Amino acid sequence: MKILTKQVLDSWNIQIKSAQKLTDQLDDNQLELEIAPNKNTGKYLPGHLIAVSNGMLPLLGLGEKHYPELEIPFVRTPDKNGQDGPDIPTLRQNWKGINQKLSDQFMLLNTSDWLARHTTDTEGAFLKEPHRNKINVVMSRTSHLAYHPGQLAMLRK
Repeated sequence: MKILTKQVLDSWNIQIKSAQKLTDQLDDNQLELEIAPNKNTGKYLPGHLIAVSNGMLPLLGLGEKHYPELEIPFVRTPDKNGQDGPDIPTLRQNWKGINQKLSDQFMLLNTSDWLARHTTDTEGAFLKEPHRNKINVVMSRTSHLAYHPGQLAMLRK
């Protein structure tokens, strides 16, 4: 099982590096643009990824959210709704911060920790569906993470 956990975390790290590289290639002006007419801005996507990753901390039992202020503008409401959130330089810093925090916390977990239930699942539900564990959360978030860099790539000139 240790090899499978490593593979999942390697996949996560590849997607993080890919999204980080792409975000670093885009300047602040490019991130202010819409991906396509009437679609999300480039700024919204990193904010969204930070907020989703931030939510993994309590979900995996790794602590409280570091950037709870990002939940409303980047998860609970759509882009361009008047909830601007922090500026792009702050989002860039937060992106690196949450990824480092998750990486540090992931390294502390052993195989049995990864196979344990996440915090929103009840013990009874987990007994019926033991695949609803912490490593499964990382797998689903990895898939989510892989989706958004394709949108950001549309902003490159």
